[in-house]
Amino acid sequence: MIAPPKPELVTVNIDGREIAVPKGTNIIEAARMVSVDVPHYCYHPKLTVVGNCRMCLVEMGLPAVDPATKAPIMDPATGKQKINWMPRPTIGCATNASPGLHIRTTSPMVKECREGVMEFLLINHPLDCPICDQAGECKLQEQATGYGRGYSRFIEQKNVKPKRTLLGPRVVLDDERCVLCSRCIRFCKEVAKDDVLGFIDRGSYSTLTAYPGKKLENNYSLNTVDICPVGALTSTDFRFKMRVWFLKQTNSIDTESSVGANTVVWSREGVIYRLTPRRNDAVNDTWMADSGRLLYKQVRTDDRLATVQVNGAESGRDIAVNAASERFKQGGVAIVGSGRSSVEEQFLAKKLAAALKAPAYLVSRVGKGDNLLISADRNPNVRGALVTGLIQTLPSAHLTELAASIDAGRIKTVVSLGEDLTAAGLSAAQLAKVSVIYLGTHANPTSAAAKIVFPGLTVFEKNGTFVNQQFRLQKFHKAVPGFTGAIDDLTVLAKLVAAASSSGTAVASEINALWTSLAAEIPALGTVLFKNLPETGLLLDSTPWAGLPYAESATLHYQLAQPALATA
Repeated sequence: MIAPPKPELVTVNIDGREIAVPKGTNIIEAARMVSVDVPHYCYHPKLTVVGNCRMCLVEMGLPAVDPATKAPIMDPATGKQKINWMPRPTIGCATNASPGLHIRTTSPMVKECREGVMEFLLINHPLDCPICDQAGECKLQEQATGYGRGYSRFIEQKNVKPKRTLLGPRVVLDDERCVLCSRCIRFCKEVAKDDVLGFIDRGSYSTLTAYPGKKLENNYSLNTVDICPVGALTSTDFRFKMRVWFLKQTNSIDTESSVGANTVVWSREGVIYRLTPRRNDAVNDTWMADSGRLLYKQVRTDDRLATVQVNGAESGRDIAVNAASERFKQGGVAIVGSGRSSVEEQFLAKKLAAALKAPAYLVSRVGKGDNLLISADRNPNVRGALVTGLIQTLPSAHLTELAASIDAGRIKTVVSLGEDLTAAGLSAAQLAKVSVIYLGTHANPTSAAAKIVFPGLTVFEKNGTFVNQQFRLQKFHKAVPGFTGAIDDLTVLAKLVAAASSSGTAVASEINALWTSLAAEIPALGTVLFKNLPETGLLLDSTPWAGLPYAESATLHYQLAQPALATA
């Protein structure tokens, strides 16, 4: 892999502190590098710059030079080059770093400008912070505290605008709160490629709306809620469900495809209330698909498996493991792993297959990619199965080879790790010929036909890692306690491995201990430990699998409007 060229650095001075930044960095980002906050509403690092909120006004100065000779003009008092300060403020979002640039962010002029902008923004803004769904995340609320006057000089009636307008099936607009930052408009046009939003009318009557005959219904519509700096856009699913300051945040991964978008799980007292994207410029920038935000609902559904079962009757875990061991002794075992299982679970599945000298299969899920953040590969961890050695080639959607082995009588027991075998092509008659051992989270035809059932955990109830389409190893964390009656998949698999091995040697089931074995046995993971894995992931060497015909390339699938910010 060719390393990208190093950016050209320039030195700028922000509030008396000099810092070297890449040439072209705007002032908001440059100030952030020295922990200086330049308030803003319309600016977003992943969208084009429009400069329409004016909240990021700063004072700008340039080194003084003689107009004729271009020689530096020195200040006799300081012995340094004199700085010519502009008579009027400039917006930080559209001002890029250049050699010798000086910026003031706390001067009296800047303070007065910010107070003026805040006063204009609040003229028609409703005083409904106590009931606003954005409370706790509202930039207007924060900056009114920091830069507002603390009182209002406005005595006229506020301009009333539409409330509770459905822009689409998942997004509600309260136009009285809109500050006309246009982030939502730019996102739809530049990232989602669905130019559906715009402003109508003028002045204080300007209103956000969808174009006639259109709705905000693309699969990325809720990103507009994420980037709305105020309470104008809210989610129909999360609206008025819970105050954000009560919620615990847990880092996780979107499991709907192999892209592996980074997410945050918001929960309280064991209940998940929403999923939002987590910034990772190498994977998903700051976005995620709407469809991935609803995956948390799988945690509490009526079809969750909650009891260990042996021959249709409720049983204990160890009794079920012993029952599985008896079937293993009969031989003719096949393992059906899952591209939705974690790397750790696939590693133990490989050990189980090796102990039983059993063939291992994986079921592929392929759909249409959207060229954004949903890939054609709908499994989050097929590449993890390759890295761990559970499989050697890409899987197919149907278990044709396994079906033939069952019909020929070579297979007597099938261990399914979360896969519905009927959906993978096995008939009810074929399932009736074998003893199925099922480890999964939800009831399906396979769990109904299984002789032994172990209820497992969803991705929100356990720790683990996935390998995405870039061969980037990424970890997710336990957000909520496991469903009542469910068992950690690693615990079940470790006991099955011990039961299947001739020596009965115990295998680690705690994730940090298990990673010691992973690192020792898998060359690609030789320098990795779960506790040391960065939250943004670690790119693995994909050379050993370079010849396989992947449905996706190991790159991001979209390019943002600003070439300097694009990731390709």
